[in-house]
Amino acid sequence: MTVTQPLSDPAQPLSVRSTEDPVRSTEDPAVPPFAVVPGRQVKQVLDGREATVKDVVEAAYHLHAEGRTVNPASTFLRFPDRPASRIIALPASLSGDAQVDGLKWISSFPANVRSGIPRASAVLILNDPVTGYPFACMESSVISAARTAASAASAANWLSLGRPRASRVGFIGAGLIARYIHTYLRRTGWSFDDIGVHDRSADSAAGFRLYLEQSATEGRVTVHRDPEQLVRNSDLVIIATVASTPHIAVPAWFDHHPVVLHVSLRDLDPQILLSATNIVDDTDHCLRAQTSPHLTEQLTGNRDFVHGTLADVMSGRVSVPADRTAIFSPFGLGVLDLMVGKYVYDQLARSGELAVVEDFFDELSRYG
Repeated sequence: MTVTQPLSDPAQPLSVRSTEDPVRSTEDPAVPPFAVVPGRQVKQVLDGREATVKDVVEAAYHLHAEGRTVNPASTFLRFPDRPASRIIALPASLSGDAQVDGLKWISSFPANVRSGIPRASAVLILNDPVTGYPFACMESSVISAARTAASAASAANWLSLGRPRASRVGFIGAGLIARYIHTYLRRTGWSFDDIGVHDRSADSAAGFRLYLEQSATEGRVTVHRDPEQLVRNSDLVIIATVASTPHIAVPAWFDHHPVVLHVSLRDLDPQILLSATNIVDDTDHCLRAQTSPHLTEQLTGNRDFVHGTLADVMSGRVSVPADRTAIFSPFGLGVLDLMVGKYVYDQLARSGELAVVEDFFDELSRYG
């Protein structure tokens, strides 16, 4: 049974602190009620708030750079009988006004797309930092896509400083993430004269083109048969595929020095990275698991090709020259999911729309 219960209901004290809640004493901790947040509610909160979500993600990057987060390495669950599939656990913890601990559990099963369902599915668990009890289970494929898109939109802004505003954008990979990134770019002030699309699946490319046309996108939409023409004809390149090894290997394609959002991380040959300015979300996280930056480190034996993090760029510690290709390679930090998830939770709590599961926890008295 579920009941809708606002965060401030005195009958069910909740220990999680939002930006409007006072810090609760830890002397007499209480078990928080447990809420289930479906994807429908997540979308209702996030839709139309793209600029705010971008600000939330940028705040998470700043917290992370200040050492006010805990973000262990992601754990990959792989299957010998299904080598293309995986499930990833991203534990994380945030301090500050949005103090919360938690875990994103996200699967990637590429074969799903042949059945017409998304490749990825996810849940996000939020834990009370006082008692450790989980207080929410949230559908998180939408949260994950939103934080990825907000991160990409932020990087597009910051890496484009000092350059002419990009009028030509190209998408390599035409799935859900590409759609979210386009939405976040459009709703945070970007517009394009030309939009290029390339996907190895003709159906995916056609579907993305239809989405673009139905979203009243300004500008011409062109489906490219190969990635070379798309890259050469784009000032801003978004790469969001399911590639496991590099498939773009010619540095000359990038001679016009575009901004590249390398969201899927394993598409670019190390030689392309070595010819570019490389910005990551977190160096240690990004240079692992056979990502393109990791392969570049293995090739060179050092990390000198990494110029800094997005937080470094936002704070002015690192500048991105306009006469060189700029590549943003985000591994995807669990703290971003926590920050966006906590934002969604707080919005629902304040509106009184949380669906709380009564008596989810049993045996709450230590001695019976």
